[in-house]
Amino acid sequence: MLIGLISDTHIPDRAKILPQNVIDAFKDVDLILHAGDLTSPRVIEELETIAPVMAVQGNMDRVNGIDLPQAKTLEAEGLKIGMVHGEVYPRADTQQLVYIAKELDVDILVSGHSHQPKIEKTDGVLLINPGSPIVPRLADRTVMLLEINNKEVDVEIIKIGAPVCSALDFDKFKSD
Repeated sequence: MLIGLISDTHIPDRAKILPQNVIDAFKDVDLILHAGDLTSPRVIEELETIAPVMAVQGNMDRVNGIDLPQAKTLEAEGLKIGMVHGEVYPRADTQQLVYIAKELDVDILVSGHSHQPKIEKTDGVLLINPGSPIVPRLADRTVMLLEINNKEVDVEIIKIGAPVCSALDFDKFKSD
């Protein structure tokens, strides 16, 4: 099973649409997991044109009134995957994420919130954060591909590249 992992898209706050490179990266996936901070349900609709989508609520989704669960779990190829956005503070804290994974009783925990890609195996749990394809923090713009075959796991970081300049951005640059 091939799963696309994405988080922290912040559309339309930070970009009008998903970059084409995200669409291209996910073209062969069976499922897409969005780890929160969509900020618009339109993101789910756009991703569903590629594959089924499961999403959880991020801290900015609560502000925008998007009603998604705080956590989700699913089974894939004999492994249990959990998904959360992540704790508000400290961001991407390994101990907190392991604790959440243990509470959810999962083998793999996908989270967001830090806007930084991360793949780390700790205390028997694989922690994965796909970063952000729109607003990274001290990192490249990224999404990830998670492939699971007979409990064998492979995770690939996909660099998205430079953002697409929106009309609003272009007008701002013209006036400088």
